[in-house]
Amino acid sequence: MGFAKCGKKRSIFDRDLQLPPVLQARLLFIKIISMNIISTPHKLGGKITVPGSKSHTIRALILSALAEGKSKISNPLSSADCLSAANAIPLLGAGVDFGDGSVWTVSGAGKNIHLPNDVVNVGNSGSLLYFLSPICSTFEGTAVFTGDSSIRKRPVHHVADVIKQMGADAWCAVPGATTCPLIVRGKADGRNVVKTEGSISSQYITGMMMAALRLPGGLNIELSDPKETPYLTMTKVWLEEFGAQVQMSDDFKKISVTPPARLDAKDFAIPSDWEGVAFPLIAALLTDSKITIENVDFSGSQGDDKIVDVLRSVGADIVCDKEAKTLTVTGGKPLSARNLPDQTLRVPISGFPDAICALAVAACFIEGKTIIEDAAVCRRKETDRISTLKVELEKAGAKIEEGPDWLAIYGGQKMHGAQIQSHDDHRIAMAAACLGLALPAGEKIEIVGAECAAVSFPRFYELMNGLGCGFVER
Repeated sequence: MGFAKCGKKRSIFDRDLQLPPVLQARLLFIKIISMNIISTPHKLGGKITVPGSKSHTIRALILSALAEGKSKISNPLSSADCLSAANAIPLLGAGVDFGDGSVWTVSGAGKNIHLPNDVVNVGNSGSLLYFLSPICSTFEGTAVFTGDSSIRKRPVHHVADVIKQMGADAWCAVPGATTCPLIVRGKADGRNVVKTEGSISSQYITGMMMAALRLPGGLNIELSDPKETPYLTMTKVWLEEFGAQVQMSDDFKKISVTPPARLDAKDFAIPSDWEGVAFPLIAALLTDSKITIENVDFSGSQGDDKIVDVLRSVGADIVCDKEAKTLTVTGGKPLSARNLPDQTLRVPISGFPDAICALAVAACFIEGKTIIEDAAVCRRKETDRISTLKVELEKAGAKIEEGPDWLAIYGGQKMHGAQIQSHDDHRIAMAAACLGLALPAGEKIEIVGAECAAVSFPRFYELMNGLGCGFVER
C-alpha cells in the first residue's frame, strides 16, 4: 500500500511500507498538516501515559535489523523519527511488520545485510543519521545520506572524520560544506583507535559502537570531554543484550566493543520516554493541578529522569512510586531557588540535554536565578536551543542571558502572551504549549508550526487535552 505524495517532491515516505491504518494516518498528518496551536491558562487533572522512548526504539530497530531472525518490539514509539528508522532498515535487507501498531516485528538481515540500495533519507532524525552512517561505512561501496531542511543544517564533518579513522572514507556532497548530503564509502577495517571529541554529540559515538558489531576485531574509541554519557551507557546495555562485550571506563573516555560471533534476534519492551514525561510534569507543576503519569521508566536507563531531582530541589511536589511505575505531580505550590547557594539553581545538563526546553520554561516561574550550564551540545540539536529559547521566551516576558555553553534565567518576571515560533523543533513546540498553561488569565501563547511535536510525541496535544489543557488549533 502506498502513501499519498506531498506535492511532487520525493519523500522517504513515498516507499511502500505495510503500516496499519492508524500509523498511515499519523504519518500523513506529520508530513502534510501544518498548524498553529493556542495554549491558554488551564487547571489539569487525571492520568496520562507517555509513549515509548525514541532513543530505545531506534536502537531496537537498527540492532534488530543487524541480527539473525525475528525480533518483536512492543510499545514502540510510532513517531516521525522512529518511522524514518523503520523505513530505512529495509534498504539494508531487513523487514518490518507493524502489525496493529502496538508490536513491531523486525526480520533481521543478519549475514545477508547489505549496502543501502537507495539514498538514505533520514527525515528529521539526527539519531538515524549519526547511528547508520558509521554502520554503512562497514560495507563495500558508497552510501548517501540526506534529510529534511533541519537535518541539512546539522553538522556531519565530525562523522566524516571518525569514519575516515575507522578505515573508510566520507565527505560532504557540497564542496566546502559541513552538512548533509553525506557520502560514505567503505569498507572500514576498524584497525585504528578512533579518537574524537566527546562533547560534540553522543549519537555518532553510538553509531561507531554499533558499527563495531560488523568489524571482526571490534573497535576501540577514545573520547575527550565526553558528554551525554547516559546515552552511551544505554547503547552499552543494548549491545550487551545482543551478546557484545563492551568495556567502558568510568570517565567514559575509553570504549572498547568486541562483537559476538553471531547477533541473534531478541524480543523487547520499550520503556516510556523520560524526554516526553518532562512536559506533562512541568505543565502540572506550573499550574494549580494534580496529575498522575503512568508507565514511567525507573530503570535508570534514561538520563532525563534527573529532571525530578532538579525540580524537587526548588520545592516541586513529585511523588515517585517505582512499584506502580507512576509519578504523581501536584502543582500550584511556589517554586524557589532562594534557599539554594547564591539563591541560584544550577543545572549541569550535558547528561540530559533534551530536558533544556522543559527546564527553561519551568525556570521562568522559579523564584531566583536558574543557570543551565555545560550545555554546549544543546546548540547542535534541531535548533540552537540556547539561542532559540532565549529569543522565544523573551517574547513572553522572560529575562534571560546566554553564554557559549549556558543559559541564565531570572524567574519571577511578569509573563504574558506571545506568538512563539517552533522553528520545527518538537521540544520547543511542546515547551511553549506548557508555558501558555501557566500564564495569567486572559493571556495566550500561539505556537507557530506546532505539528512538529509529533517527531517525538505523537498525539501530544490530544493526550494533553485529556488532562484538561484545552489546546485548540488556530
